[in-house]
Amino acid sequence: MTSPAVPIERPTDWRGLAARLAAPVGAVLAVAVMVLSLGFLADPDGPQNALIGLYNALGLTGQAEALAQEGLDPILSKAIIAVVGLAIGVGGIWLIYIGAHSVLELLGPRWLSRLVPWVFIGPALLLVGVFLVFPSITTIITSFTEGDGFIANFGFVFTDADMLIALRNNALWLVLVTGGSVIIGLVIASLVDRVRAEALAKTFIFLPLAISMAGAAVIWRFVYAWQPPQEAQIGLLNAGWTALGNEPVPWLQTPGVNTFLLILIMVWLQTGFAMVVLSAAIKGIPSEVIEAARCDGAGESRIFFRVIVPMIRGSIIVVATTIAVAVLKVFDIVYVTTGGRFETEVVANRMFNEMFLFRDLGRASALAVILFLAVIPIMIINIRNLRRQGIGA
Repeated sequence: MTSPAVPIERPTDWRGLAARLAAPVGAVLAVAVMVLSLGFLADPDGPQNALIGLYNALGLTGQAEALAQEGLDPILSKAIIAVVGLAIGVGGIWLIYIGAHSVLELLGPRWLSRLVPWVFIGPALLLVGVFLVFPSITTIITSFTEGDGFIANFGFVFTDADMLIALRNNALWLVLVTGGSVIIGLVIASLVDRVRAEALAKTFIFLPLAISMAGAAVIWRFVYAWQPPQEAQIGLLNAGWTALGNEPVPWLQTPGVNTFLLILIMVWLQTGFAMVVLSAAIKGIPSEVIEAARCDGAGESRIFFRVIVPMIRGSIIVVATTIAVAVLKVFDIVYVTTGGRFETEVVANRMFNEMFLFRDLGRASALAVILFLAVIPIMIINIRNLRRQGIGA
């Protein structure tokens, strides 16, 4: 007769268990700290109260009372808020991702492989939903319901005299800026590869892209500045114009000319972007293809139009659609230079005025919907082009 087997008690691996729970617990603590920190950031007196609490905790009651009476220096207060914001934005998110991944590891490999992608793209989807999808839907609803209703809001867009000027100007901006930037950028990209100081030349052409639209508008407003004939002309354009014996012209106040001058600013900004992308595309063409065309007797212009341009067609479409989307949203240049007066109005500037100057939510939302609908075909073209190139297929 055999004795019954006695179960063997295995020692608990407390260290391993603690290591597995450390990250989830840390993630929970990180979330708690982030919530508390958000409250700290929302409180204007948060830095001061935090320092007073720290002084009291360290037994420095004199410093705490002095700080409570004199208040915290505003610059120091903003610096503390900036440091806390950076710590939350970078460190907190980092800890949450690590903790969430550790929690999923506790569920096993099956659930880990299923849920990990959602953990990492979930915050991005949430932000897109909250800050893009939800405002878009509410804007469409507002354009139908606010003000005098759908017919009046959208009827204003296509019947008001100033809006017709804005739509005409937006069409001019779209065609001239997109076409001008792409063509000039393509020409420069094909020529700059042959100069010795290629990098230096590209740097000078690309530099304007680093300037904001508002900054560029301020720079070019000085170029277009006008003074009465009896005074010295401080504007570069009028200085050259009057040097030829002409009367100074208020360029930005002259309808028929001012819109084209504003378009020139945008072309100046976007040409560098087009040049960089198209130059990289041209460099990607195999040299054997160019040499084969030359051996077949093709000239430089024939090689450019029959070989280079077709081979970088996808890059040209990407550059054109990117610039077109930026042009549809143009606002800063018009707002800073003319404010939309003198027949330089554009849709985005009018939308801003309807929203914040006239407080007409219905018309402003209708204009936003018009811009939204105008962007959709451009994005479809871009997506089809990317799929044709095998990207995202």
